Parts: sequence; C-alpha cells; structure tokens
Amino acid sequence: MPTKQPASLDAVIIGAGVVGAACAYYATRAGLSVAVVDRGPVAGGTTGAGEGNLLVSDKEAGPELDLALLSLRLWRELATRLPPEDAIEHEPKGGLVVAPDETALTALRAFAAAQRAAGVETHEVAAGELTELEPQLAPGPAGGFHYPQDAQVQPARAAAALLRAARSAGARVRLGEQVTAVLTDPHGAVRGVRTPCGDLHAGAVVNAAGTWGGHVAALAGTHLPVLPRRGFVLVTEPLPPGLIRHKVYAADYIADVASGSAGLQSSAVVEGTPAGPVLIGATRERVGFDRTLSPEALRRLAHQATALFPVLADVHAIRAYCGFRPYLPDHLPAIGPDPRVPGLHHACGHEGAGIGLAPATGLLVTAALTGAPPPVAAGPFGPGRFPRPDDAPTPGASS
Repeated sequence: MPTKQPASLDAVIIGAGVVGAACAYYATRAGLSVAVVDRGPVAGGTTGAGEGNLLVSDKEAGPELDLALLSLRLWRELATRLPPEDAIEHEPKGGLVVAPDETALTALRAFAAAQRAAGVETHEVAAGELTELEPQLAPGPAGGFHYPQDAQVQPARAAAALLRAARSAGARVRLGEQVTAVLTDPHGAVRGVRTPCGDLHAGAVVNAAGTWGGHVAALAGTHLPVLPRRGFVLVTEPLPPGLIRHKVYAADYIADVASGSAGLQSSAVVEGTPAGPVLIGATRERVGFDRTLSPEALRRLAHQATALFPVLADVHAIRAYCGFRPYLPDHLPAIGPDPRVPGLHHACGHEGAGIGLAPATGLLVTAALTGAPPPVAAGPFGPGRFPRPDDAPTPGASS
C-alpha cells in the first residue's frame, strides 16, 4: 500500500514570538489551519526581552505609523476580547517626549504636526506644565509633547495569550523544534517545512523568525537582510506606584530609532510597571549576537535616566538584560508574500517595534493568505524591495 501523506495545513508559521503568535491568532480566526513552530519556548527571543512598547510617538508620518495606529486599536480590542486569565497587562499610560532646548522643540513641533495630520493625538506641553504630567521630572526642558495613545503590554504574556487563543481555535503549536529546511515542489513553490520531528506540509510558510528571519529566508532560497541590533534594559528595585506616570523620553530617542549606525547609541526611555520596578532603555548597536554585558551602555542609560528623573539617582538597579532587535536597512518590516518564492510570506524585521506592530502584522499576513483586501497599504512592506545579491544561497530542501 502507498504511504499515506500527512494532512496538509494552510500555513506553517515559523516563530512563537508575539508577531508569529499574532499571525496564528488572526489566521485561525479567518478559518485557516496553521501550525506554529519554534526552536525554543514561547517568547524566547526578542519578544521576551522587550519592554512591551506600543508607540506612535516615535514614528514619523508614513507606512509604519499607519501600521502602528491600526495595531493600537487592535491591542485595545484584544485587551477586552482575550479571557481574563490571559490578561496582557494593557496599560494606556500615554507617552511624554521632552525637548531639551528650543531647537529640539521646534523640530518636535514639525514632527508632531505631520503625525497629527496622519491621525495621531498629540498635545504640546509648555515647559512650566511638564511637571503636571510628571512631578518628578527634572527642570530645564524647553517643553514637550504628550501622546495619549502610547501604551504598553507585558510582551511574553501577550504572546502566550495569542497562542493559547489560536490553539483553542485549532492551531498546532510545536515548541523546541528547529526548522531545518523549507520544502519546495519541483517548480520552487513552498510546500512546508522540515524539522527533526518530521515534515509539516502546508501551502504557505510564514517567516516570523525575528532576528533569524534572514536565515529562514535563506532556507527558502531567497534573501532578506535582517540583522540583530542589540539593546540593553536596566530594571530598578520596586518603587511606589505613580512615581513615573508615562513613557518618558528625550526627543533624541526618535533620531536613534531612525538611525542606521552600527555604533552604540543610547537615549533613555523611562517608565514604571504595575509591579513597581522602573524600566530604563534603550541602547542600540550592531554587534551580531554578542550578549556580553556592556558597562558603557548601562552607564549611559543610568546617566540619562537620572538626568530626566533625579529621584532615580538613589535607586538601586537590581538587574540588566539585553535583547536583539531584528533590523532591516530601511527601518520598515518585511510583511507579505515573497515574489521570488511562491507560498513564502515574511513577517519580520520590525526592529524595536514588533510588539507594538504585531496585531496589524498578523492581520496583514492573514489578508495575503486568504486573498482579502489588506487593512493598510501593503506595498511599502513588500519583501521584494530588497534585491537578491549574486551570492544568495540556492533553494532549500525539495522532495
């Protein structure tokens, strides 16, 4: 008798971080059969090292901001739709961006005006009114802008909640399995993946592998120039609730986000948490996957945080950790079908915005899988915008 072939899925999603979880959640809600495969645990990579930022304040008017505004609405819906036992700690705390001088404030005004035209809610705050929003803020800034839409979730809880919801709708979740090959047919179209535990057959593969997105693309015989960009976070001892009320950062953080520099950059983002500790980020540098603790990065964060909030000078930092943002050269994620490999879809390269952009990314990928109209313009995120170098790897396994 011929060997019976395993049942085929609609899609295999590679990656159990928050982006892969969101893809699985919206795909199953659309009626697709999916499996999520990850070599590690849920939120074991970039997601687990994130602060949970849901930001519009740091995004200039354009495609990424459109995606962020959609995601903010979707996160609010998820906060009420997911079961109470899967609370994602959604906090609509708002953000405060402060300008150290008049030059920075003028630039921030122009930045905010363009955002406002795109649908962002933002309000200028005069220098003398900043402490009404943040009583512990140091004197001296020329002014700032308040962004009421900025919010936060607990990223690992959010990823786990989305995956549980997807699993309850029929998704398979296979953790601790590394994808070793992307299976293709004789015409080069994707037909599944191979792991040490066996093959998973599917009509589509979604690359939601974060910083390893370039590696997964190479397995499928295509090219995506995803690189890791390391960042450190300082965590303080628990502090009284309400000591720091918003996400607060200096205006130069926006320039750091948009920079392509490989060198160390730091601009403090300071925020409280429901449990009491204050989180202090963020640094950026491209050093591969080197996890070595950087005293210089932590020193800069501490100095910048205490310059914003002098009250933190006498507070103990109890730990520090690092993570790797999946960086693409033009600072836009790759979302959607790869024109060079039929059936391969990408959902990676979000850099530091993956948690904030995850729901809209999941919705955009699901639209491409089902042929539905995209919820936002998909063209700017097309993976085909990155040319394939001459030395790109040949296609992966086919059988």
